[in-house]
Amino acid sequence: MAVLIEAISVVVRRTAIEATYPGNWESFRLRAPNATLCADDNLARVGFMQPSDAESFVNELAQHGLIYLENGAAKDLVVIDQQRGPAVPCSWIEFGRVELAPSQQVAACRATDDTKDVLATPDSWKYEGSLSQTFGFVPTGEEKKSLRFLRHESGIDVYLNEATGKEVFVGRTDKG
Repeated sequence: MAVLIEAISVVVRRTAIEATYPGNWESFRLRAPNATLCADDNLARVGFMQPSDAESFVNELAQHGLIYLENGAAKDLVVIDQQRGPAVPCSWIEFGRVELAPSQQVAACRATDDTKDVLATPDSWKYEGSLSQTFGFVPTGEEKKSLRFLRHESGIDVYLNEATGKEVFVGRTDKG
């Protein structure tokens, strides 16, 4: 089985969650910072649209004993970019593209020893309108050149793309 990878995903080994995270899987599931959690028997994935939000989550996991890097490679968790793949070497996952239907591809990863051809997605996820279908990328620090901040509502930053005249939505992790 594989887990969906969209935007910036933090993928955590389920065995590490069970062995290290206080309260194990149930606590991890309940404390996920947004509605992007999906999991199979081996991996849990939480997605972010801002690198700083992903970094905060990785730091929170580290406070609970999960280790990101050991000797330059992913140990308990790995950060994966939807377009580029894992940010660091990771021997325990395979990253690639999965075809859901003709002209419907998504990025996904699975444990290296997993051979099931099923994709785990967040509960409310659907391809239509997803980041897999409508991916757009603005490098960090470049937002001000093409996007004008309009408002923050319900965990989402809303910008106006001045080139297209359309609103752009960036999910954020609210901490309060």
